[in-house]
Amino acid sequence: MKNTPFTQQHIALGAKMAEFAGYNMPISYTGINDEHAAVRNNAGIFDVSHMGEFILKGEHALSLIQRVTTNDASKLKAGQAQYSCLTNESGGIVDDLLVYCVEENKVYMLVVNASNIKKDWDWIMAHNSEKAEMHNISEKTCLLAIQGPNATRMLQPLTDLDILNLKYYTFVKGRFAGVDNVLISATGYTGSGGVEIYFEDSGDAAARVWEAIFEAGGPQGLKPIGLGARDTLRLEMGYCLCGNDIDDTTSPLEAGLGWITKFTKEFTAREILESQKAAGVERKLVGFEMVEKGIPRHDYEIKDFSGMTIGKVTSGTQSPTLGKAVGMGYVRTVFSHTDSNIYIKVRDKLLMAKVVKLPFS
Repeated sequence: MKNTPFTQQHIALGAKMAEFAGYNMPISYTGINDEHAAVRNNAGIFDVSHMGEFILKGEHALSLIQRVTTNDASKLKAGQAQYSCLTNESGGIVDDLLVYCVEENKVYMLVVNASNIKKDWDWIMAHNSEKAEMHNISEKTCLLAIQGPNATRMLQPLTDLDILNLKYYTFVKGRFAGVDNVLISATGYTGSGGVEIYFEDSGDAAARVWEAIFEAGGPQGLKPIGLGARDTLRLEMGYCLCGNDIDDTTSPLEAGLGWITKFTKEFTAREILESQKAAGVERKLVGFEMVEKGIPRHDYEIKDFSGMTIGKVTSGTQSPTLGKAVGMGYVRTVFSHTDSNIYIKVRDKLLMAKVVKLPFS
């Protein structure tokens, strides 16, 4: 297993560690529910340095991004970020990602999922016919997500950059906690506000930043958060997890990601997705909450009232904030409407659930 620059800090804090995407990662410290509540109500810090980062440079960088992603990166100004996805030749999702415009028409950073770094790199390289300059900086990039309603207030004393007023999906670069060239982005995977910070793992930068964040935030209740709570937080918001809710067989339109699929430009499998949009998709990703007692889990079958299989669960949990069991899954489109009754097969029982709007409430 690989380690991140913060692995020893996690172990010292008593984290329960496990393998994730080839890395030794913290799953929980004080318990998922406790950590979940800390982020929703105050602030928490996640080590997500296992994620992948690619730099694309030069006059052909933007055209390459436009060819391989579904969203329209030409709309981005310097200092803006965008959620997007890579599609394969059949319209499935290779990965979802963030696109950062560092210098308009010249320099971009793509942030991809840890388990897909090599796959994404190879996919983008295979479409780089114009030879845009590409650099995989994943191994030398630290990424910390400080999330929660009080996160930016805790961090503001560590920088002269104005992060209190940073608009959603924008970023700034500068000095943070005594380290230069830190990218601070108003993005995250929790729905509770906060920032993600990227910086180079050189010298003692990782230790300095980690210590400074805890010196500033610790007295105000900042807590370290593991990947367990990261999953429950994102699921409450209805955010997709690549490999669970989206994969090479699911299209952006089936997954409810039509809003990042722009037909104003050419991209991989555009015609297939345009046809799907015109004809309508046969299945859709929906959120649901359990009516009868039971926890939905990944790959559980979803049935109709007669017991016929109509789909499967992709994510499910007991929501710490809402105190009820919720999940996401693909169902035949006719069952995708809000308040539709569906049934989750839990062991040998069919338990009633109802389709609800996302995010869960």
